Amino acid sequence: MNGEVIFCPKWHRAFWFLLFAVPCFLHAGEAEITCRSCQPGSKWRGKELLLKFHTSESATGFRGQVFGNSERRFGAASAETPRLSCAVGSAECARARVEYPETSLKRNTRDLRAKGELGQSEFTQMKVSNVSTSGQKKNGRVEGVRRRARRNSHGDKLGSPRSAQNQDRGEATGTVAGRRVTRSELRWSGEERRAAGPRQEELKLNSSTFALTGDSSHNQAMVHWSGQNSSVILMLTKLFDFNLNSVTESSLWRSTDYGATYQKLNDKVGAKTILSYLYVSPNNKRKIMLLTDPEVESSLLISSDEGATYQKYRLNFYILSLLFHPEQEDWILAYSHDQKLYSSVEFGRRWQLVHERVAPNRFYWSKMGLDKEPGLIHLETSITEGQALYVTCKLQNCTDANKGKPFPGYIDPNSLVVQDEYVFVQVSAGGRPIYYVSAKRDVFTPMKLPKYTLPKDLHVISTDENRVVAAVREWNQNETYNLYVSDTSGVYYTLALENVVSSMGPEGNVMVDLYEVAGIKGMFLANKRTDNQVKTYITYNRGRDWRLLQAPSKDLRGNSIHCVLPYCSLHLHLHVSANPYTSGNIASRDSAPGIIVASGSIGAELTTSNVSVFITSDAGNTWRQIFDEEYAVLYLDQGGALVAIRHTPLPIRHLWLSFDEGRQWNKYSFTNTPLFVDGVLGEPGEETLIMTIFGHVSHRSEWQLVKIDFRSIFNRRCIEADYQTWHLHNQGEPCLMGVKRIYRKLKPTSRCVMGKTYSVTMTSAPCDCTEADFECDYGFERRTDGKCTPAFWFHPSSMSRSCTTGMTFLNSTGYRKVVSNNCTAGVSAEYTARRQQCPIQAPKGLHLVTSEGSLTAVLGTNVTFLVFLEEGDGARTSITLDFGDGHALTYSNVSSIEDGIKHIYKAVGIYRVTATGENSLGSETAMLYLHVTCQLEYIHLSAPFVAVRNKEVNLTAVLWPSQVGTVTYIWWIGNNTEQPVITLEGSVAYTFSREGINTVTVQVSAGNTILQDRKTIAVHEYFRSHLLAFSSNLDEHNPDIAEWRLDVSRVIKNSLIQATGVREDQLLVTVLPGLPTAAEFFLLPDKQITEGKPEKSSAHLDQLSELLLSALNQNLVQFTLRPGVQVTVYAAHLSAAPLVDTSENHSGSAMLMLLSVVVVGLAVFVIYKFKRSQASTSMRRCRTKKNKK
Repeated sequence: MNGEVIFCPKWHRAFWFLLFAVPCFLHAGEAEITCRSCQPGSKWRGKELLLKFHTSESATGFRGQVFGNSERRFGAASAETPRLSCAVGSAECARARVEYPETSLKRNTRDLRAKGELGQSEFTQMKVSNVSTSGQKKNGRVEGVRRRARRNSHGDKLGSPRSAQNQDRGEATGTVAGRRVTRSELRWSGEERRAAGPRQEELKLNSSTFALTGDSSHNQAMVHWSGQNSSVILMLTKLFDFNLNSVTESSLWRSTDYGATYQKLNDKVGAKTILSYLYVSPNNKRKIMLLTDPEVESSLLISSDEGATYQKYRLNFYILSLLFHPEQEDWILAYSHDQKLYSSVEFGRRWQLVHERVAPNRFYWSKMGLDKEPGLIHLETSITEGQALYVTCKLQNCTDANKGKPFPGYIDPNSLVVQDEYVFVQVSAGGRPIYYVSAKRDVFTPMKLPKYTLPKDLHVISTDENRVVAAVREWNQNETYNLYVSDTSGVYYTLALENVVSSMGPEGNVMVDLYEVAGIKGMFLANKRTDNQVKTYITYNRGRDWRLLQAPSKDLRGNSIHCVLPYCSLHLHLHVSANPYTSGNIASRDSAPGIIVASGSIGAELTTSNVSVFITSDAGNTWRQIFDEEYAVLYLDQGGALVAIRHTPLPIRHLWLSFDEGRQWNKYSFTNTPLFVDGVLGEPGEETLIMTIFGHVSHRSEWQLVKIDFRSIFNRRCIEADYQTWHLHNQGEPCLMGVKRIYRKLKPTSRCVMGKTYSVTMTSAPCDCTEADFECDYGFERRTDGKCTPAFWFHPSSMSRSCTTGMTFLNSTGYRKVVSNNCTAGVSAEYTARRQQCPIQAPKGLHLVTSEGSLTAVLGTNVTFLVFLEEGDGARTSITLDFGDGHALTYSNVSSIEDGIKHIYKAVGIYRVTATGENSLGSETAMLYLHVTCQLEYIHLSAPFVAVRNKEVNLTAVLWPSQVGTVTYIWWIGNNTEQPVITLEGSVAYTFSREGINTVTVQVSAGNTILQDRKTIAVHEYFRSHLLAFSSNLDEHNPDIAEWRLDVSRVIKNSLIQATGVREDQLLVTVLPGLPTAAEFFLLPDKQITEGKPEKSSAHLDQLSELLLSALNQNLVQFTLRPGVQVTVYAAHLSAAPLVDTSENHSGSAMLMLLSVVVVGLAVFVIYKFKRSQASTSMRRCRTKKNKK
């Protein structure tokens, strides 16, 4: 059963409060759908409480909150960008995933800061991300994510100026935040004056105190109360060193008498063993699991007798989170720090690796009745940075052969959500996310929101009772969300409420201000932003109708409150705690239908000032103010009594009790010595009659555990005469959700114990259907007069593709009955969709996409095409898919290709893929152009080393592989570095108009790959060149890389100059790529001698050429490559070309043309030779891909 824990967020100046999330946290990467309740099944919520003291933080805290663990305020994790994920704390979200990381209280030795020193972010941004359910599905998935809740260090609660004024007599007084508490500030509150009256003997509660001796230095504690019919409480205290970021000491305590006394168990777990976390089986609370600090040792200690004895087991991995099976008590999934998923069927005694590269918190147990096997696991596995797969596999045999792939293609990372009978994934296409849903494990279908919703962010809020509630941030929203509700298929959505307030949790998770009231089906509260004002609205029919809350007519002192709707109303803070045991702003219980306690304000909008506590006993029709400052309120005896503890930074010894639904409050003392209250743990279950208050006398003292037994204040058990009937209504309207509901409740005047055997009794009678029982159907919008009319983009005549000729379909009237509405007769026939014969219709709205939503594919890999038909007889419409490569397939109907059509392309190119749907009445065609590519591995810029001025040269980019798909070439040539030339061809022609050195850079873009090469070209009017060869020993030392060729070119040039005396500025040398090693030298004329005249230049170049060739032919040109390696340079028998034409009309054109031809041809040859080994490897790789497919 559920434990109930209360924290008092106002602290002594030496303390501040740090909360960490107990429920599941889902981190996202880029776009994200989140879910409030990702995992159904486990009837359990962990009741461990982690209290934490810290000695290095200033005292802060957060606004006082009403306590409870049944609330449902909806949150979603990591909403920086839209992606599917679990809302932190969602109860179904993590079925039994348990890790109690850091839910805590902290001690602090510093003084409280003054009010002006406290940043607003320290309390106003504490939006709690836990969502606990209304006694339905309970939470267990937890990971080690820290979350802080800070309080106003001034001592005032947020917007409660009297928090330091109202002191109980006999309780400590003193300075708060460095200011003096004056006599006037010590006057009683209205509640105290009402309860006190004439002087009377102080009322006392039956309590006992136990000190955890020896643990005064410990700054963290985790508490577990075993549950129903058990008196065992386990408490793990720890000393966490924030400098080392690890636990350095720990103590394990156990009580067998409801917390009256505790026994220290360090000897039983090992005197030197340091414990870090405590886990409990959700299906058998007797089974306890303790995790040691991995910095010291990685082990598990397991107990099967409520922590009395333990066995230790070694671990070879570090646990980050656990997911218990909802039914099998020994089945556990464990997620490790290195993204590996392990399983155990022996409650952690043995572990087996399930899968690697699993996304955090994207693994789920199967659900009975939906999945084929109880041991099936749904998980998301990472493929690349931007791609993931949704796979299913068996618990003990997750091999490739046994894996299932329910979704045909890749999904976006961190987007898998499995919740109840629905599965959600996200696929991004064309810059927009497409959300898919599968109901009852059927095929996936795109979720259909109103056409122009264009969501930036989508979170699955709930999937209760066969429908989906989603919060959508639309294209024009920044801080609010619109709520949409679906039909039973989860496919078609209509608007329920606009501009619901949202906020960011401390870990970046999105919190939506929507609260589901426990105990009354269909009742929700929401905070909506209207004209820059936040107002609270209530609905009794699942969002079909909303209205403002009527403020109380009188305040605590009996003064009239003038608050007229719609200008003034009651507004509530709908925050629930990140931990199911800490306080929230609002609370309700299944066992106490109609009773809601919440903090809020009265006025035109919701404010954080002048916050009071309000209660309703009739499900929100009327409200009463019960405190004018913030109190924590706990339900006792299934709601038969209420306990209130004031939020205060000072020590207290009193609490308040009410037995009449908050109308009268009596003050009781629970201890003789005032205590700084750190937290409260209630007995598991809603029949709480025993609770433990955790506190301390000073910041150096041990933990003081005060056990309070409320049974002594009741003198009898309730009998039938103590109960009355209560009719649920909405402002006098008894028909809600199609029925009249009558509840059996305890009379406010009865002071008796209902006990554990009490259960809520409700009788109902159906009502005649009215228009209020129907909401607008998909594609229809509600007008101001309440009528549903088609949206401008919707065609009412459209019908489902599953409609087959000769069969019938439901033709919408524009309305659909609210899910779970049980009305009968009345206008039901008028508003219910009418069944009609499927007309014979030509196919219309044919869509063709790839499963990845991409228009590119890699050569040799499977491409999955998806074909959808919006209208037409799908069963009688044949589909022909032409892949554009000479292959085509024809299918007899649309339903036969719901899993997609796979095809492998064997050549690079752009293919026109065409899908044609055809029946006897006509045809429809859809088309896409698919780019099939291969990975670009290498490029080489082929260009002459020397070019003739004013003569065109060819520049060529050579690719490897030569065919990689659509390629773009970007050229920067010469001094034109600002505006590149962009071409689709790999060659360009260019004319250099000036002599000198020019740089050519080319970039080649293919898919996501961009490669670059650069060459330097010397431009001259006249020159001559000759090829050079070398002794064969040079090839043995040629690594054939550009840097080596550049260095050897410099050595060859120096050798030629030494052998011939040619000036350095008249000689250029370049070593060519490839083997055997070859080079080329270029002779330039001396302009002072030739005066730029062709005849003189030709004669001068002849002389230089004869001089160099003579030296080469006599073997006079040699150089030492390394000791013992002497290389001789020869003139090659094949000259590149007669590079100088002595005629005036042809001074360089023939030379340039021949030079370009030779150099390009040689470059292609040597590149081929250089890359031949890599080429064969690359071709083998492409062929391997094809063969594998």
